Order: sequence, then C-alpha cells, then structure tokens
Amino acid sequence: MQTFGPEHNGREGGGVTKENAPSWAGDLSGAFADLGTFLPLVIGMFAVQRLDPVGLLVGFGLFAWATALIYRRPVPVQPMKVVAALVIAGGLTATEVAATGILLGVILCVLAAGGAVGRLGRLIPQTVLSGIQLGVGLYLAWFGIRLVIQEPWIGGIALAALLLLQRTRFRPLAALLVVVGAAVWGGLQAGAAFPDLSLSPSLPQLHLPDLQGFWVSAQGVLLPQLALTLTNATLITAAIAADLFPQDRARITPDRLAWSSGALNLLLAPFGGFPMCHGAGGLVVQHRFGARSGLAPAVFGTTCLALGLLLGPNALPLLELLPLAAVGSLLLIAGADLALTRRLRRASPDRLVVIVLTGVVCVVFNVALGLLAGFALEGLRVLVARRRAGA
Repeated sequence: MQTFGPEHNGREGGGVTKENAPSWAGDLSGAFADLGTFLPLVIGMFAVQRLDPVGLLVGFGLFAWATALIYRRPVPVQPMKVVAALVIAGGLTATEVAATGILLGVILCVLAAGGAVGRLGRLIPQTVLSGIQLGVGLYLAWFGIRLVIQEPWIGGIALAALLLLQRTRFRPLAALLVVVGAAVWGGLQAGAAFPDLSLSPSLPQLHLPDLQGFWVSAQGVLLPQLALTLTNATLITAAIAADLFPQDRARITPDRLAWSSGALNLLLAPFGGFPMCHGAGGLVVQHRFGARSGLAPAVFGTTCLALGLLLGPNALPLLELLPLAAVGSLLLIAGADLALTRRLRRASPDRLVVIVLTGVVCVVFNVALGLLAGFALEGLRVLVARRRAGA
C-alpha cells in the first residue's frame, strides 16, 4: 500500500536538503506559528471554566520539551479539540478534563504497544491520505480566514507583511516578526489596561478525578476524541512528517506518536495538564514558517513553562493581548500551501474525485469521518475501475 512519498508541494525529499537544513532563525519563527490553534482554545477554556492556568501551561511546556527531545523535529503540541470544545461549551469540569486525559493516555499507550496504530496507517490508500491532507489544509485556511475577518485591518496588514517578507532575507523570521509586531500593537491598544506582569511563582496542583469524572468522560468525550486523535494526531501527522522529513520515517511513526501522546497525557493530566496531542496542521504551519528541528517545540515549551511557573494566573491577560487576526494570517498561508499540492494537480479524474470529496468531509465534519468516507469512496472507485476493465 502506498503512503505519502517524498514529494511535497513540488519539492523532492530524500536526505537533508538546503531547505530542510535547520536554522535557529527558522526554528524561532516557526515555534510560534501554530498559535492560531493554541490561543483561541486556551483563552476560551480559561474564560469559561477557569481551569488552572499553571497546570495547563506547565503541561504544555513539559509536553513540548519531551516532544523536542524524542523527535528532534518540529512535531507540534496542541490541545485536543473535542475536549476543548466541550470545556468551552460548559460540558466538562476540571476533574472531568483530568479523567479524560488519563483515560486517553491509557488507551493510546495500549494501542501503541500492540502496534495497532501503525497497522491501521498501512491500510490507508494514497488517495485517502491525499484527501485528508487537502482537508487539513482547507480547514487551516478557513479557520485562518475566520480569525482574520474578526479584525480585518490587522489581519490584512499581517497577511501583507508575511507575503512581503517571503521575498526578503528576513523570510526565516517572518512568523516571529508578525507575531511580535501584533503583540506590540495589542499592548499599545491596551494602554492603561495593560495587564499586571508582576511575578507570581506557582506550581501545578494535583487534580485526581473521582469515578464520576471517569464515567462522564467515557460517556461523552472519549470515543469522538480518540477517533480524531488516531487520525489527525498520529496517522496523518506521521504521513506529512514522512513527506517533509523522509529521512526520519522510521522515527516519526504513528505508533511512536500515539505512545508519546499517551504516556505524556497519563503523566501530566493529574497535575492539571490539559489533554494534548500532536497535530498535522501544526506540523505544516511550523514547517511552512521555517521550523526544521526540535528547537522549535523547545522554544515554545520554554515560553509556556515561563508563563505558567513565573506569572501563574497573570499569564492569561498577557496572552489576550495578541490579536488573533494576525495569527489567522499564518494559518491562511500555511493551509493554502498544504492544500494546493502538485499531487492534487497531477491526480487522474477518478482519483481527484476521491481526494476532493474526502477533503470536503474533513472540513465539514472532521478528520475521522473524512477517513471513513475516503475508504468508502476509494472502494467505490476501485470497483468501478475493475468493472470498466472487464467490460
């Protein structure tokens, strides 16, 4: 069965190319390119449920540092989206969030230990993988547009700045310059309301869930989040990583991604760590804006640790200074880059139908349903092709 090959957006892989060579500037810039997923969910969860900011930020920091050491590539760290959506909707308390992280951690470790995730990945046809890649790209671009139109002037200026910087020697720092510039703008707009940055050294507190917390989690969130994690955070992330870093195929595998996600959630959830995973979209965004090594997640992790341990509850108002419209411009560019690949343009008409429809299902519903739809569409395509060949 085919998997993603070394070609990505017209580039040829196979070894360390000039474009794939690590640079501190690119890693520093790419480290903050994925804030479009992180900030809206984190700020939304704080606003609704007032989760422990220390445990959450320290959890992200430690998860990111562990990821940097394990993979030595810009493998991202993101909040689990189904869990975050339920928290923002008021459907999960802090103890139920901890229970979810523990349950998901156990299941992911068990699946990874048995090699089940990797076996599933080897069964996915090329057309379905390409369709999911298209869907992830379209979702990123659409989410970016939604953030940009919240403050069109800021989003438009940020987008123009990113495009202009691509043609200069500052291209490796494009994302960082835009994020810093937007944060400065947000600080100037805050004026007298600028948040208190006084140090408030804090440590995470223990949050042990009860049986009721485990029951609520198992009933309402476990299965949909597990389906999304196994597809987007393991199978698709590994496939795109093989595209971007073909020399690391044996190191960044679905089973290893499931194992690291499971073990780290199991360790961090009792201390207030929010359920976290890796993500295909985050990998694309970070790579698009220069990240090539584990320095990128290490920088992001260090920032989260500093915010959580030193500022504690004062970290949230600081995060709210960054206009999300500027972050949306990063997602828009990276999403378009992922969606409009040469593989999509070269596909035969029947394969193109499978790819596009799979991508649409991913955007309209989610990646897990996109995977199921892709299997059905590819099976139908193969059946039609065989009947035509036999006619």
